[in-house]
Amino acid sequence: MTRRFFCLLAACFCLLVPLLAQSNKTIKELENKREELQRRMAESEAMLKTTSSNVGSQLKGLAALTGQIEERKRYIQVLNNDLETLDRELAALGRQIVALQKELKEKQDNYAASVRYLQQHQSIEEKLLFIFSAKNLAQIYRRLRYVREYADYQRKQGKEITEKQKQTDRKRQEVLEVRESKGQLLRDRQKEQAALEEQEKEKASLVADLRRQQKGLQQELKRQRQEAEQLNAQIDRLIAEEIEKARKRAEEEARREEARRKAAEEAARRQAEAEATASPKQPAPMETSTLDRADRQLSGSFASNRGKLPAPITGSYLIVSHYGRYSVMRNVVLDNKGIDLQGQPGAKARAVFNGKVAAVFQLNGLFNVLVRHGAYISVYCNLSQALVKAGDNVKTRQPLGEVFSDPADGGRTVLHFQLRKETQKLNPEQWIAR
Repeated sequence: MTRRFFCLLAACFCLLVPLLAQSNKTIKELENKREELQRRMAESEAMLKTTSSNVGSQLKGLAALTGQIEERKRYIQVLNNDLETLDRELAALGRQIVALQKELKEKQDNYAASVRYLQQHQSIEEKLLFIFSAKNLAQIYRRLRYVREYADYQRKQGKEITEKQKQTDRKRQEVLEVRESKGQLLRDRQKEQAALEEQEKEKASLVADLRRQQKGLQQELKRQRQEAEQLNAQIDRLIAEEIEKARKRAEEEARREEARRKAAEEAARRQAEAEATASPKQPAPMETSTLDRADRQLSGSFASNRGKLPAPITGSYLIVSHYGRYSVMRNVVLDNKGIDLQGQPGAKARAVFNGKVAAVFQLNGLFNVLVRHGAYISVYCNLSQALVKAGDNVKTRQPLGEVFSDPADGGRTVLHFQLRKETQKLNPEQWIAR
């Protein structure tokens, strides 16, 4: 019984040891995540400068500011989530301290009881009387062992009380560390909320300024729509050509498969010529897929990476224009077939997945690259130079070209990125890891 009690105590201690460092690990993980977000926030803030007073530059500045506001809101949400995590951690630590204090009290009571017992039966005569009053030799041995183990048990009780007190003290220290981390988080959130309010005011001022330039604003929007329509028409034409090429490859593969099947059937028929009464086999239908086997395999692999694709631009970036129709200000509605990502000058477009370059074309002096991933096609626009050519095989994260930096707008660097599944337009933000 005594040995089992000691084993149980040892097992409890082993279970408690991993918990002692859990709070520090949680705090460290949260701090590392926030440090990365803070670095991205600082880099993205450098993209907000509007160096020109013309409407086009102000619209781009508004887009960048809106993207930064969204980043800051996401960061504040992360801070809120981290605060909830620390609140749960504090509650868990509180429960652990209560349990430790209860165990400590039980051990102290048991130790006090054992001390009182020894004080009442501490004489050598009483111990000898207890041992030699046994009925036989086996009982004498058991009583000797009991006296020895009871003395060991008392010493171990003293050590366990000391260790349990240390564990309780460490938990209290963890509570202080978590509370300190929570206090810093609250201060960070207050600072970010103040910065967000300032940016919201700056955005409102910029919108008001644009509204005062209504004529110039409408002209700039008309110009942007015309350029977008011209670009999308070219992309649609090239994608249609790619779909047709893929269909022809699939038809050719199906014809080869049909020829192989017929050849096999002919060989089997010749082997079975003696069976004149055998009924003829019905020919299997030809494959009707618009993709060959290689394209189908690549399509499946690409689809399984939804939400995990790398960003199509190197370095830090802001999403300054989202997919689909949305309003940036009253009477100003944008219809984006992809997303626009603003990066740092010198940023490069990079492949989001393995594939083959389907086309490289120029429009208004800038390069655009289409990469096929089976049934999926990724499109990278607004490049000052292309680093690949049609027919090249590319790997995930391979640079495709340098994104154009507008010298007339302080080097603003924006990549336009689209994602298609054949003719179907997809929202790239649902495919890119954030």
